[in-house]
Amino acid sequence: MLVILTDQQVLRAQQVCLDCLLADRTGLPRWHQGKLGCGHCISKKGGKERPALYECQMGFRIASIDSRTQ
Repeated sequence: MLVILTDQQVLRAQQVCLDCLLADRTGLPRWHQGKLGCGHCISKKGGKERPALYECQMGFRIASIDSRTQ
């Protein structure tokens, strides 16, 4: 699941990206084979607790988190 990180909250990507011109037709960031197509990586994975962080072209920080429990 892709989420948007702000200083004080975590938002579903669709809440932010729905009206973005760079989003796909479902209102989600362009995510292809583990890479953000509408942004770039700013931090690699740091283990299970720290997902990779991306920055979209609009300036939002995006993380891909796995909601499955281990």
